[in-house]
Amino acid sequence: MLNIGNDIIDLQLAKTESDWQRIGFLEKQFTEKEQKEIYNSENPFLKVWLFWSMKEAAYKCYTQKVKKRFFAPQKFECLLTKEDEGVVTFQNTNFYTTTFFDASYIHTIAEDKLIKGGHKIRVFLGVGSPNNLDKDITKRLQENTGILSSEIEKRKIQIGVPQFYHHHKFLTNSCSISHHGNYGAYAFIINGN
Repeated sequence: MLNIGNDIIDLQLAKTESDWQRIGFLEKQFTEKEQKEIYNSENPFLKVWLFWSMKEAAYKCYTQKVKKRFFAPQKFECLLTKEDEGVVTFQNTNFYTTTFFDASYIHTIAEDKLIKGGHKIRVFLGVGSPNNLDKDITKRLQENTGILSSEIEKRKIQIGVPQFYHHHKFLTNSCSISHHGNYGAYAFIINGN
């Protein structure tokens, strides 16, 4: 089964609430290779949060698979293949990332398998207010399943991963919700018919 994760960074909040330049911050979060890339970047601030967003999205993807939470950002190593695409590696597992840049935020999604044409899996993404994410997701599910949004229920599994149901029927194969500051984002997968 394909898993998906996502992460969003409110860049204004990151500027005011997080001092990535403090002693020890980069060393605890990033590999030596990533640190070097950050320091050599034209915009080190943006590179820090790009890598952080990639790591978080991959982590959320991985935790859905193993059903266990932990904190080890330095063990997730980022490699950019294009400006907005990359691979995050953790324990010989690759997570394929796509990042969307906005003047106000960075939003990254990660998948644990590359999806090529012909699959019936559909990925849904959205960015908006953190307060409206559940409503946005149930609306998208209604549009794609025909089930009334008022009949769709959100449940969280033990590690906090959201899942959406209609009665006992599982609607989302994989779902990731994130929020930071003024922004919220989601990514979920439903199987095609």
